[in-house]
Formats: sequence, structure tokens, C-alpha cells
Amino acid sequence: MLKNDALGLRERGCPVTRTVHVNYREKRSMRETNGRLLSIITSILLALVGLFLFFGGAQLLFLGGSWFYVAAGGVMLAAALGGLWRPRLAIALYAALLVAATLWSLIEVGFDIWGLEVRLLTLVGIGVWLMLPQVWRSSDSWLADKREVLGGVAVSSLVLLISCFMSHSINGIVPADRMMAQGQPDPAADGVPDGDWSAYGRTVGGDRYSPLAQITPANISRLKRAWSTRTGDVEQEGEGTVAGPDQGHEFNLEVTPIKVDNTLYMCTPHSWVVALDAATGKVKWKFDPHPAAADLAKNVYLACRGVSYYRIPDEIQTSCRTRIYSPVADVRMVALDAQTGKPCEDFGDHGFISMREYLGHVPHGFHFITSPPLVAKNRLITGGWIFDNQANFEPSGAIRGFDATTGELAWAWDAGHQPETWKPGPNDVLTPDTPNAWGVYTADTNLGLVYIPTGNAPPDNWGGTRRPFDDATSSSTIALDIVTGERRWTYQTVHHDLWDMDIPSGPSMVDLPGPNGETIPALVQSTKRGEFFVLDRRTGETVPGYPVVERRVPTAGAAPDDRVSPTQPFPAAMPTLTPPDLKESDMWGATLLDQMICRIQYRQSAYEGQFTPPHVGRTTIVYPAFYGVVDWHGITIDPQRKIMLANASYLPFRIRLDRRQKLEGPGILPKWNGEGEEPAAKGDALSVSPDYGTPYVAFTSPWLNPLQIPCKGPIWGTLSAIDLVTRKIVWQHPVGTTRDTGPFRTHNNLPLPTGMYNIGGNIVTRGGVVFMGATADDYLRAFDLATGRVLWSDRLPAGGQATPMSYDVNGKQYVVIAAGGHGGLGTRSGDYIIAYTLDGAQDNNK
Repeated sequence: MLKNDALGLRERGCPVTRTVHVNYREKRSMRETNGRLLSIITSILLALVGLFLFFGGAQLLFLGGSWFYVAAGGVMLAAALGGLWRPRLAIALYAALLVAATLWSLIEVGFDIWGLEVRLLTLVGIGVWLMLPQVWRSSDSWLADKREVLGGVAVSSLVLLISCFMSHSINGIVPADRMMAQGQPDPAADGVPDGDWSAYGRTVGGDRYSPLAQITPANISRLKRAWSTRTGDVEQEGEGTVAGPDQGHEFNLEVTPIKVDNTLYMCTPHSWVVALDAATGKVKWKFDPHPAAADLAKNVYLACRGVSYYRIPDEIQTSCRTRIYSPVADVRMVALDAQTGKPCEDFGDHGFISMREYLGHVPHGFHFITSPPLVAKNRLITGGWIFDNQANFEPSGAIRGFDATTGELAWAWDAGHQPETWKPGPNDVLTPDTPNAWGVYTADTNLGLVYIPTGNAPPDNWGGTRRPFDDATSSSTIALDIVTGERRWTYQTVHHDLWDMDIPSGPSMVDLPGPNGETIPALVQSTKRGEFFVLDRRTGETVPGYPVVERRVPTAGAAPDDRVSPTQPFPAAMPTLTPPDLKESDMWGATLLDQMICRIQYRQSAYEGQFTPPHVGRTTIVYPAFYGVVDWHGITIDPQRKIMLANASYLPFRIRLDRRQKLEGPGILPKWNGEGEEPAAKGDALSVSPDYGTPYVAFTSPWLNPLQIPCKGPIWGTLSAIDLVTRKIVWQHPVGTTRDTGPFRTHNNLPLPTGMYNIGGNIVTRGGVVFMGATADDYLRAFDLATGRVLWSDRLPAGGQATPMSYDVNGKQYVVIAAGGHGGLGTRSGDYIIAYTLDGAQDNNK
């Protein structure tokens, strides 16, 4: 057909050959024009990147940082200009930059995939673009034009590929004889049925160990959802990131349910108390204490970590024998009949006691309780959370013990009073601004001691007005007599704490072998620093073989009207999860460009390593920071195998102290003397910590670059197993991926195995399985205790920032986790309580 058409055109005198030649020349001319335009655009974009790197790199070099960025920017500018007139030279220049960048990257970080990725991936991406046929052409041969950049891309890609096979793990195995070890004493479990989980940490000893063994590494592939229940308490308009009257609250479902007999008991962020059938998840009863709206509006956290169960001794007369105690967001405590969910009339005022009593004036939002009380020996013991960094005249952090039957105050431990332990009268006020204890308390009921993890006297980052008793009792483990409240011993983990390194969780109990074959009743205190202090729980002294030493720390640059401790305590024999001090080469980002910004910020900041004191007028890097290495979830201890498990997070923060007159003078920050409610800040002061009563205000934030990506690169989260006998890390692995954490805090990303920030603890079972949610990628995972290998996982419908638990009903072992998200971590919000068992069952949404 085409041949006949051409013949017809010739017969009509049409210049067919000429037309074809013209069309070919026109198409070639068009390709050349498009290629020229693409080359110009490429040169412009490359020049912009080069300018950014050159001038930013010059600033970094001036600050004493790396030379690479200014050099890379210069080469890019030269290549961009050359691409318009001498493309072959431009290609060669860029190829040389790729090879040089690869060598420089290997020198800085070795074959670390995350360090190489941020340095090379941007440059490799540009190199791949330059290999397009239309870009910077100088001949008809693609290979002749592109061979240099092809070689550069190949070299960089090969290095990246090799680094993918390098491990960030410590690979070890718990010896078989230790895995089989049983029969070791677990005094905290006395009287607790194997199938129950009767306290936050299963027992008041806080080891988070279940003696159940139905679920094992061999059969865990059969683990499926048994039931899923929704509490109905969901994030409301105005909470979290939603605009509204309560904007800015953190809505956190951090609860670990407890299980007694055949019932689960739990609380919700809005202080509801819920009882579920342990076998089916069906709601047995639900109680709403209706916390006051004024408190809900002011509380910066909406969270409840758990409730406490207690059976009133038979010799005490009561119509409410078995009780559930739960904190209420408006600074009350409620006691409910465990069978009916109705308030116990003989407790306080028709079932409630007010925690505002004896505290004087308490502005709304300045005091509330997020953790379950410790209940033992007919005592209900609690402290509470004090609003950090608002003033140095905040409510008392005193610990109070109440009669668990009547709710009457039995004693108060008040560090600023003489005597410390006393019973205030109706008009007495406990000493304001003392260190508080907001985490879960633990106890040894055989010794009659409760262990209190304390924080700081507010504010956190300036201690110029702290009193001797504040410094003596802050950031410490304090043992009090359960019945009388008298202090038995104190062990301090940070001296004159200026970094908010309060102890967020009570210690976990364990019996350890002594040097002469004796058994030592010990405890292990985890810290936000990632250090572990092993103490004799009778005396508070370090256990033989687990010494602690004082080491010198940075002191220069602190506020002139404060002081800094020249030394801090460090466990010398126990493994540490404390990260190494930061270096400029640790800085990270999504691209080479935002990584450079982080390097500039590093050089501009005050930082001499851990414990660098907060500076006035200059940003200070705090690492590890107050979000912890190990936060309120604490640790898990297998009392039979003597293995400790800890999940850790790594995220630096930055802080800057400024003279308060800078904000109060112009009226941006209103003045306040503590009377009435705290005034609202304006404009630039919305995110400031006002620290009323001190010379300073504080600006504190996680260290993120302009893309809202951490300036410290992976690994961001790990799970570790530590042998408490040999005092060595058995295994350690990154845990969690970036699936739900993207740039600008989006919830979509590639599931990169970076390890992920986590809030919430883990548990271990006699079956040799470790369960953990916690990570920001919304999974519940099961790990082999022997090796740390992931055995099983399930995608959660919301963030699982809570500690799981395990129990038995009718011969079936269950594992339960709350999946409701965490406002601070930015995970998906929800109201799910999910149970798993072998072979599962059909879900029941209630």
C-alpha cells in the first residue's frame, strides 16, 4: 500500500524523497532543540544545587566543618556552566565528583548504608539524570558521551549495594541451658496465678514476665487475632493536631490492661474505666468519672497507663472487697467495685479522693496522674505529674499513701518538710516545687518497700533556685516503707539534673547470684540515659560485681547563676544503651542538602557530649534527651533465665535558654506570679517554656531539619537482650521501619529497616517469646528470646504505643495490646484493644 501511494505521488510530480529528507531534518532539529532546552534546564538546576552547597559549605567550613560541601558545590557550578559549552568536560567533572564523594563517604562512615545513602543517593540520582541521551550531548555516540558518568554511577552504586549487606545488629544467642532454666525464685509473683496479669508489670515487682508457655517459637505462626474491641473513647476535635477548642493536646492510648480471674480491666485517655471478658473481649461494664472540663481543656496529655487491682483483707469490714483504682484526669482517684464497676461508697467521697488536697493553689493542667497507683498492704500510694518548665513555684511532688479501704491519708513523704514523713492537717500545704514521681511505682512486699522513681524540682533546665533537699532527692530511686512512708534509702542517677533525665519508671525486681553463691535480692533501675543501675533492693547499695563510678562531664557554658555537677554516675560493669557522643559526620537528612544544614546547626550549637549544660543565648544539643533512650515503659526481666530486655530510642533535642525580659518586656510573654490560671502566651512565645520565677525562658524541641527529618541518622530504635549474670549484650537488633514515618511527618514511606522511635515496653514469656508494639510503624511483633529474630508480626489499625500483656483463660494463652496511637510520636489514633491466641477466632468489634 505504501509503495503504491508513493508511485502515485511520483506520477503527480510530488517530490517524495525531498519531503522525507525535510521531515527527517525537522525531527532531528526538533530533537536537538529539545535536547538543548533540557541541557539548559539541567545546567540551571545543577547550578542552583551547586550554589546552595557552595555557600552553605563555605559557612560550614568557616565554622570548622567539612570541606566537602563547598568543594562539591564548586564542581557542580563548573559542571553546570560546562554543560552548555563543553558537555564532555562537564560530564567528566561530575563523574570525578561522584568518585571523590564515594571515597569521602567511605572515609567518614565506612560501609554504613544510612551514612552512605544520605551522602551518595542525591549525587547518584543526578548522575542517572545526566545519562539521559538528550542531556549534554556532544556526539552521536551515547556511550562515548556518557561513559565517565556511567562509571561514576556504577562505582557509587556498587558501594551502596555492598553496604546493604552490612549488619547493624549484635548477633548472639542465649545458651541452651539458660533457655531451659526454670525453678528460680520470683518473690514478686507469690500469690499471683500463672494465668493472671494482676498489676501493670504483671506483678508489683515489675518484671513483665509471664510464666505461660503455650505460645512458642515453634508454633507462633499460628498466632491470630482472637478478638478486637473498641472502647469508644476516641480522639475528639481539638485534641492532637485537630483544630478546635482543645488544640495541642496529646491523645495517647498508653494503657496496659490487667487481668484478674476472667476479666480484663483498663482505663482510657479520657479516664473511662472498662472491664472486658478476657475470653471474648465483650464489655462487662464501663464507668465514666466525668472529669471536669476545665482540667481536660488544660491538661497537655490525655493518657492513662493503667489501673490497679486490690482485694481488701478479710479482717477489714467493707461491702466493696475487690477493687479497681484508677486515676481521673481532674486530679482525683476513683475506687470501683471490680464486679460491678460502681464506685466504692466507703472510699473517700462516695468512691473518690481529690489529689489537690494539701497542695495549695493548683492551676488547671499543673498536676494530674497518668500512671496506676501502687496498692499493697492496705495502702494506695501515688504521686503524679507536675507540668514541667512552667515555674519554680509549682505544686508539691510529695508522695502520698492512703488507706486503701477508706481513702483517708495515712502519710505523706515530703522531701522539704521536717520530718520528711508526716500527716498534714486540713490547713497544711506540702512543700511546693519538690521533685515529683509520675511513672509506675514497683515494690517488694516481702521487704515492705515501695520504690519511687523521681524527677526534678521544676523547672527542668535551670536549677539556680533548687534547695538542698531538691538536689538530694531528684532523679533518684527512693525506697519508702509501704505502711509508714518512712524513707529507707536513696540512690541518685543524675546529680543536679539540668536535662530532664528524671527516672520515668520504677525498677524491676530480680534475684541474682552473689559472689559467694548466695542469692542477692536486687533491682535494676533503667534510665532515660540508657544506663542500668543494679542495686540491692534491701539497702540501695550497688550489688557486688555491678560497680558504679563517677566520671567527669562537661561544665563550661552553664548559666552564670546556676551550678553544674562536675561528675555524674556511670555503671561500670553493666552494658549501656547510651549512644556515643555525636560527631558532625553523624548528621543526616533526606538529601545531601538538608544534611548540610544539620552539619551547620551542629557546628553552631554548644555541644561537648553527654551532659553539656544548657547555655544562655546559644542552642545546646541534648543527647540522649528527655524522650529517653528508655522512657516510661521501663525494662523486662526474665527471672528464670536472668535475661533483661530493653527497647531504646535515639532522638537528639535542642534547648536554648534566653533572658525572660526579651519576651516579657515587649509583652509577648505575660508576667505571672502563680495566682489564678497561667496566662496564655502570644505569638512567638507559644512554644516557649516560660519558667516563671526564674531569670530565663527555655526553647526546647526535637532536632529536626527543614524537611522534618531527624538530624541524627539511623539507627533510631533497637531491642536488646542483656545477660544479667555475665553482664554482656547477648543480642541487639534494629526494630521498626519507616513505613509510617515520612518527610513532613506524613504517614507514608518505604519500609526502610532503620529501626524506629518507640514508646511502650515489651514482655517475655516462659515459652521463650518476646512481644513488643511501641514502634512508630504500627506493628505488634514477636521475637525469639534466644536470638532476637522476628518470628511473627501483625499490622495494627493504630499506633501500638503501649506495653502488651499475656494471660490464660480456659487453657488458652492470649496476648493483648492497646492500639490507639500516641500524639507525641505522631502515630495513627484509635481505641482498639486486640487479643491474639493460637489459631485465633473471629473478631468481635464492640
